[in-house]
Amino acid sequence: MRSGTAGAILWGMADGTRPGGRTDGSGRGIPQPHREPQTDYGGAVYGSLQAASVVAGTAAFGPFPRLGLVLLLLITGLVFWMAHVYARLVGDLASYRDLTWQRIRHVAGDEWPIAQAAVGPAVAVVISPLLGLGVAATAWFALSVAVAEQVGWACYAAIRAGASRRLVVLSTLANLVLGLIIVVLKAKLH
Repeated sequence: MRSGTAGAILWGMADGTRPGGRTDGSGRGIPQPHREPQTDYGGAVYGSLQAASVVAGTAAFGPFPRLGLVLLLLITGLVFWMAHVYARLVGDLASYRDLTWQRIRHVAGDEWPIAQAAVGPAVAVVISPLLGLGVAATAWFALSVAVAEQVGWACYAAIRAGASRRLVVLSTLANLVLGLIIVVLKAKLH
């Protein structure tokens, strides 16, 4: 196992990429020929953390109506997705030479899990009235979904990477701790 692989797995990037899709060596963000599509576990973990932060942060401003929270989750997910696409496209000087619509679509697709991660917590907010949850309980439900997504994606990434059981457990625990930090912050803000 390469030295960077353990860190990559902890942060949910089973293919060894660092945030922004950069590899540990050659390619520096430029798509490699004949690359098979892979799920961006890092983006999914990051997006889940971002969604959890949005839910936790809403408590500081008082209870949001459900529709407002759903829109805030989805719009924030889209904004962070666009920011990551932009950063990847202009973050490498080689990108300016190779900037085509195909490259933009490729990068946008690679970063899409960041936006997708907001959908689970948003769905939790939408279905919360069916479960008889009030606004405060809805926020906790959405936060729980976001943290569960984050931990689940990190664990799945480690398993897909063929990590040892010890490393899978370590990855899961590290992401659980990050999620619990957000939960504690929400509790303090409420």
